[in-house]
Amino acid sequence: MNSRQDFDWTGDYPAAITVCDRQGTIIAMNRAAAENFRRYGGRKLIGRSLYACHSAASGKTIRRMLEQEEGSTYITDNGRRKRLVQQVPWYRHGSFAGLVETIIDLPAELPVRRRGQANGESE
Repeated sequence: MNSRQDFDWTGDYPAAITVCDRQGTIIAMNRAAAENFRRYGGRKLIGRSLYACHSAASGKTIRRMLEQEEGSTYITDNGRRKRLVQQVPWYRHGSFAGLVETIIDLPAELPVRRRGQANGESE
């Protein structure tokens, strides 16, 4: 890495990162996202609409998030693994530009650290 301009942390970031524009078109994916969505085409999904990749119900949610510039955070559990999914708005020069989805695999046993508890323990 020669300069800060060459710094691209997203490529090797272990969580899946997918970015869409205001119309719901996928415009970027990191390696983890391409691997995560490999069975659906991986990087070939770039340029495709999110609506073509989701059910009608999910499409309705995506449309609402794009129209209202809002995000969503939830945990999925398919019995084999749990994942934290976060979809948040992103902005270019102060204007809403679309959504960024991050998917993080969670360990089977996930500790919860509570800060500032009455027992005096905190991190």
